[in-house]
Amino acid sequence: MAKDGGLDWDGLLKWSLANSDGTQPARQLTDEDRRWFMEAMQAQTVDVVRRMKEISLVMSTPDNVLQSQGVTPDDIHNMLDELHEHVESIDMANDLHSVGGLVPLLGYLRSPHANLRAKAADVVSTIVQNNPKSQQLVMEANGLDPLLTNFNSDSSITSRTKALGAISSLIQHNKPGITAFRLANGYAALKDALSSDDVRFQRKALNLIKYLLHENSADCSIVTELGIPRQMVHLTSSADSDVREAALGGLLELAKDKKSGALADEEKLKSVLQSRIEVICEMSQDQLEAAREERQLVDSLWKECYDAPSSLREKGLVVLPGEETFTQPPDVAGKFFEPALRAWSTPKQDGSNISESAGENKDAPPPLLLGPGSSYGSSASQNNGA
Repeated sequence: MAKDGGLDWDGLLKWSLANSDGTQPARQLTDEDRRWFMEAMQAQTVDVVRRMKEISLVMSTPDNVLQSQGVTPDDIHNMLDELHEHVESIDMANDLHSVGGLVPLLGYLRSPHANLRAKAADVVSTIVQNNPKSQQLVMEANGLDPLLTNFNSDSSITSRTKALGAISSLIQHNKPGITAFRLANGYAALKDALSSDDVRFQRKALNLIKYLLHENSADCSIVTELGIPRQMVHLTSSADSDVREAALGGLLELAKDKKSGALADEEKLKSVLQSRIEVICEMSQDQLEAAREERQLVDSLWKECYDAPSSLREKGLVVLPGEETFTQPPDVAGKFFEPALRAWSTPKQDGSNISESAGENKDAPPPLLLGPGSSYGSSASQNNGA
């Protein structure tokens, strides 16, 4: 399994491809196959946990000590890049707190360096996305506060955008998070974001507004009082297609709530929608295919507001021929690996899991290393150089 003291990545890759390329029926795994695969995966997990402990120690080290050792902000950024790769696994994301790395990571949201604030928010976003356990841990560590500060007032638009992305990941499917965001006057900050000239910032703000309105229609009144619907109507004419679609999606959520009166200026909205319909009618076939979501949103919003189909439907431009028959391709690799991975990740009888048993000596502190770990790093550096 191992070569040169590390994991035999080439062997693992060839084994995976040979058993999951979909060109022939999957063969029955032998006990030897299973043992080899699980040993390879366990060795990698042990290595990653050790490396995350090293990174956590560095993040916990005071800046003046790091500077005295010649550590630069670029070195820290590279280290956060590596950590980002590790926590893409939900198990590793949850382990970050147990190895002492979550609180120091949140500390970098207050770094004097904008690129480190942005990168830390990016890592937090990955950790909490669709992950209730880590969402709770970040909330308990008051991680929302520095994210809100950066979203509201950071001097770097990149840092503001990354903070907004992390907030979105943190509060989605997280009722305490949504409540905290609302109490922190989050909607006012979203209104401000819509006035930005940065389309990525606008898009993230629009998508979060759409999600929040979908989850709680009572928030439509808050959005209306702040004047956000007028901004959204304006952004339906944005040059950026993703911004247009996000604005239309948010307006559709508002239109479904008749009580809020959010779309009281129906003539303005009607004029804007009619203009979009005219533009869509002039599109080429390729442009129409690329604008699939926008076509359907315009028609849905028109129907919701005016209780009638749009002219796009009459012209057959809402659903093009062949679009209704689209199906997702089969998940060959997932079907093959899932049973084995589930068995491997099952807790032991003593209640421990693989990450808990990974450390060799919990009392001895890991070395202060900024570069990649020995076995994992050798393979990672080869991949980066490819």
